[in-house]
Amino acid sequence: MKRATTRAALLAGSPDEVETAFYEALHAGDLEKLMACWADEEEIVCIHPGGGARVVGLQAIRDMFATMMERGGLNVRASEVVRMQSLGSAVHSVVEHVVVNLPDGPREALVYATNVYVKQPQGWRIVTHHASAAAPGERGTQPSHLHVLH
Repeated sequence: MKRATTRAALLAGSPDEVETAFYEALHAGDLEKLMACWADEEEIVCIHPGGGARVVGLQAIRDMFATMMERGGLNVRASEVVRMQSLGSAVHSVVEHVVVNLPDGPREALVYATNVYVKQPQGWRIVTHHASAAAPGERGTQPSHLHVLH
């Protein structure tokens, strides 16, 4: 089973390693690797910028990401990570740099995201991903050739 194999690779992982695997899976369009980062619980939650409903539960989150990645991976890079960790949970606040290709060239949008991890018997897993668009005009550390969408 691919999910079991992928999950096994995360067993010894830290929240940082799970986060890296999550963003690599987004970039590669690898739904199985992406879902291996999530806890197998119905109480997990994902909220994306741009409106829309809060997505709750493993199958609903899988379906949402499958739709988002229908045309391949997403060009998302996390930076400026602020970490808070206790024995069984970790919270990472990141700035996501999302690059979209438009007819007049690539554009970058900044998104603030909070990733919440819980240590389970199987290892660290995501239980919440909550992302919000950065305010117009805000800039993180970004490549000079890209522009912030307003």
